[in-house]
Amino acid sequence: MFEKLFGYMTEFTTLSEEAQRTIVDALQIEEYKKGTFLLQQGDVPMTKCYFVIKGCIRQFFVDEYGKEITSNFFTEEQAIPIFNDQRKGEMSKFSYACLEDSILVVGDLDSEKVLYNTFSQLESMIRKMMEININKVHEELADFLRSSPEERYKTVLKKRPQLIHRVPQHQLASFLGITPESLSRIKKRIEKNNV
Repeated sequence: MFEKLFGYMTEFTTLSEEAQRTIVDALQIEEYKKGTFLLQQGDVPMTKCYFVIKGCIRQFFVDEYGKEITSNFFTEEQAIPIFNDQRKGEMSKFSYACLEDSILVVGDLDSEKVLYNTFSQLESMIRKMMEININKVHEELADFLRSSPEERYKTVLKKRPQLIHRVPQHQLASFLGITPESLSRIKKRIEKNNV
């Protein structure tokens, strides 16, 4: 279950195997049932973050017309950075819900600070990983904005094919910025061209 976490520490730090085990032993692992909300829009965010070991979490918001808009899906080996220590008291603009039974590493600011003070390389590793993630998000957003709905779907097929079968089609359509009917037409067109 923790192979990837050990892999990250080996890649981004020079921590000993013993130090890596100490860090992993200090992690809080929680299981969440399908349908559980980690946070709801309008709530004050907790000082927590999550890392998906197993499962799928949907990030979404309800717009001023009452329509749910899916903005992201988090699956295995992805971090869900919910907290923001600089904006205490600000309400969350998003909801985070488990689409499947999920196993998550749960981090909180206080525990992380203790680990960072003990293992300074850990904070550097997290910063490097966040930089990589932020660059990836920026690239994906730029690609999304300049692509057609069909190109967006093809990108999901290529980069995140597991989403096609793991999330409800109306949520996938929302994520792509199209209607479920448009998604059905695009899927049929692509299937027809691939036959």
